[in-house]
Formats: sequence, structure tokens, C-alpha cells
Amino acid sequence: MTRARFLRLAAGAAGGAALARLGPATASAAASPLPSRSIPVSGEPLPIVGCGTYRGFDVDVGSTEYQELADVLSTLFAAGGSVLDSSPMYGRAEAVTGQLLAASNSHARAFLAAKVWTQGRSAGITQMEDSFKLLRTPRIDLMQIHNLLDWRTHLPVLRDWQAQGRLRYVGITHYTASAYDDVEAVLRAERLDFLQINYSADDRAAEQRLLPLAAERGVAVLVNRPFGGGGLLRRMQGRPLPAWAAEIGAASWPQLLLKFVLSHAAVTCAIPGTGRAAHMRDNLAAAIGPLPDRAFWTPHLPEMVA
Repeated sequence: MTRARFLRLAAGAAGGAALARLGPATASAAASPLPSRSIPVSGEPLPIVGCGTYRGFDVDVGSTEYQELADVLSTLFAAGGSVLDSSPMYGRAEAVTGQLLAASNSHARAFLAAKVWTQGRSAGITQMEDSFKLLRTPRIDLMQIHNLLDWRTHLPVLRDWQAQGRLRYVGITHYTASAYDDVEAVLRAERLDFLQINYSADDRAAEQRLLPLAAERGVAVLVNRPFGGGGLLRRMQGRPLPAWAAEIGAASWPQLLLKFVLSHAAVTCAIPGTGRAAHMRDNLAAAIGPLPDRAFWTPHLPEMVA
């Protein structure tokens, strides 16, 4: 079953109503912008839902999938969203993102997050220079040291480029709990602008130390894998949405899962990956309506992750 059909079955009439409410917002971002949260180091507002490019953007330019991606970006931008997260490890994603932005003259609307993931200073510089070329931009908003690989070598380069204005923010990423001790040590030792980490209703290890530490240290948080790497959504296929979801304006399981992630005060933006405009609209709709406090979720989490 595709996610699109799953959404139709799970959300029903309520889902249509929620996405209809998103329609006017996407028609005019200025009239009804996507909610944002401040990047602690600068105070710059960042829309709370973005888009990851893993898999979904690894397509041939000019293909049917590529044309769909143009709609993904227009949907994101029309709603007031901006964050696009990519990586040299995502196949053609950087090149496709750059081509799409250039074709629509939309670079100014995007908050571009890229990554360096290689050993050695020279290799890191080469990889990042390639990202500038592929993304077709003289400045990248956020450069992240992926999985902390050779971070002591790369971080001084990132800081130099940040001072030169080539990078606006610098950060680190990881997506496995086994590395959280190392992530915590780097967050405590270095002044960083961003942390990208995995966090979802069925993967809450980041709540224990990393999210509180990021808040304490004034580090913005991007959340990857807000759907539990996709496995959680697959388990929800065919299950009716709980009645209490309507209390917080969630009209689909993806919206409910994103609302859980976004309700954590330390989270700045969630970046679920997608290559489908319908999924992008559904993800954006999670920002509509209440984001309840943590106490709300306690009795409901067992039902969500069963």
C-alpha cells in the first residue's frame, strides 16, 4: 500500500478538512506563514517543517519524478517553509535540488542544509566545494559534519568559511543512539549552531540528554526520521486514527507523529523526507493547530507505537 492511499484510508473526511485548511495558507505565505521557531544563536526564525531529500530527490532531471519534485518545492515555499536538507551521500539529490531551485528562481526562499562526510581536510574541502556547485549557490545556510566523521579536522574549516560568509551556520549530525555519548561530548566541548538528530514516537532516546543539552547550550535542533525511519508508519497502515487526534488537529498518522516531535520545545524543525507533493502538504498540515505539552502524550504514546 502506498503512503498516498494509506493517508486517504486513515484520514478520511477529517484529513480532507485539514488539508483544505492548509490550502489558503499555501496560496499566500505572507497571509498565513508556517509557524517558526528561533535559531538560538541568531534569533532568526526557522519554519518548523522542512523537507529532507534522501531518496526522494535522487531522480533523473526531466523525469516524471523530477516534475513532481517541482511541486514539492512550490508547496513547501508557498506555505512559508524553507528548510531543504541534502547530502553528497544522497546520490543525485544535491544536483536535483540545485537544478530545481535555479529553474524556479527560488534560491532566496530556501534554507539549504548540506553535509560533509569524509576523512581528511583536503577531501572535506573538495566534497563541500562540490556541494556549492551542485546546489548552485555561493553560500550554504548550514553545513553539518555528518555522523561526526573526522569532526576535529572539518570543524576549523567550517568555522573559517563561516567567518568568510560562505556558511551561515555550522553543526553536527547523527542518527544512531549508540553514538549519543560522542554527540553529547562534542556538544559540551564546542560551540555549535545546530544539531541534527533522530527522534520519533518510537525512538525517544534523544529526550534523555541530547535535547535538553541542546536547549541548555542554545543549539537549534533539526529532527530526522520523525516517522521512525518509515517503519512506524508501515505498522500504522490500516489502523484507524485515534479519536483524540482530532483534539490537536491531526488528520493523519504522519501529522500525529510530526506533532509529537514538534511538541518538544527543544526541536526547531522536523525534516521528513519526501518526493511527493501530497506528502509535503500532509507534513505541512502538522504545523496547523495545537502542539500540546509533553504531558498530553504520556497516556497516548502506547497506542501510537503499538
